[in-house]
Amino acid sequence: MKTYEEINSRIESGKAVVLTADEIIAYVDKHGLDEAAEEVDVVTTATFGPMCSSGAFLNFGHSKPKMRITEAWIDDVLAYSGIAAVDLYLGATQLRHNDPANMYYPGEFRFGGGHVIEKLIAGKECQLFALSYGTDDYPLRELRTTFSIQDLNQAIMVNPRNCYQNYNVAVNCSDKPVYTYLGLLEPNMGNITYCSAGQLSPLLNDPFYETIGVGSAVWLAGARGIVYAEGTQHAPTCERNDLGIPTEGAGTLALSADMKQMSSAFVRGVSLKGYGVSLALGIAVPIPVLNKEILRRTTVRDKDITAPVINYGGDYQARNGKVLGHISYADLKNNSVRFMGKDIRVSSMSSYGKALEAAELLKDEIRRGDFHLSRPSAPLPKEQAMRGITMKEPAR
Repeated sequence: MKTYEEINSRIESGKAVVLTADEIIAYVDKHGLDEAAEEVDVVTTATFGPMCSSGAFLNFGHSKPKMRITEAWIDDVLAYSGIAAVDLYLGATQLRHNDPANMYYPGEFRFGGGHVIEKLIAGKECQLFALSYGTDDYPLRELRTTFSIQDLNQAIMVNPRNCYQNYNVAVNCSDKPVYTYLGLLEPNMGNITYCSAGQLSPLLNDPFYETIGVGSAVWLAGARGIVYAEGTQHAPTCERNDLGIPTEGAGTLALSADMKQMSSAFVRGVSLKGYGVSLALGIAVPIPVLNKEILRRTTVRDKDITAPVINYGGDYQARNGKVLGHISYADLKNNSVRFMGKDIRVSSMSSYGKALEAAELLKDEIRRGDFHLSRPSAPLPKEQAMRGITMKEPAR
């Protein structure tokens, strides 16, 4: 048994033994679980891919004369202004003003909130256009200026839902192409797409949320961040295999970090043809080896993790709960997979290489003593299902 305090002390002294979730599998195979649990202090996990439920709070400071912003666009992308005078929230999936969207199907969706966030973190200038109805204390009614992230008082990424524990594998059983957030799906099961780092992914290495909780420190695109809550749609009450690994979406994390400390290498605006825009992020999460059972869970292999195959040519839209089957990540990480009697080409919306790079960078920070672990202040819910919206007639 180890404690957070003991592990942080070893980090402080430069003596911590840190391995990635990719490395720990072979290490345990070679040294055994008992010896590895004694020697290894931290296992770093990571993922990289589109995470639509992301965005940023930006504070501009006051103009002269002052203005209470009621409508605002950054590089023509609408930002939410229903908060204090010069605070805005920019959502990753917000489209640029006058984008034709799917008016000329399938739309290209060239630019949106995720692209603005990428520009800001890369240090590029953006344009702010703001309007107001004017008040006695905030008389200015219109403002147009350019700014960079360093001109802002605060730029805080606040993401309601990141790091899905597991996720759907998408196919299209219809006879027409389908454009989705998991990419273009060709008719008649012409291809399969998925989005997960599999055995490297944070919550798949901590399936029962024993170490990852509210208050846990995370590496969010290079900045030290925090789990500030369970993520939206967190639904851990689901079918799990013998190892406790969910066979569907399950848990999620709500994350926040200072954008001024982020690396542009792990922040990418995403355009999804026929669907919309998003933001791809690199996220790494350290798992303290408090005991050998926690360590054992970090040795999960792709072959032990299966994801549900859903028909996005009809069943997904109908929300009928139909699952065509399950495929392991070991099979998905091949160029093709045999499913329902057919060899199907596979592609991924996530990057295992970028996820592994993030896990390695976090490992290096911990080894240098630049990143300490934090004990969760509250656990994530372990029993909770997700409800859908109920369609009701409005009261008359």
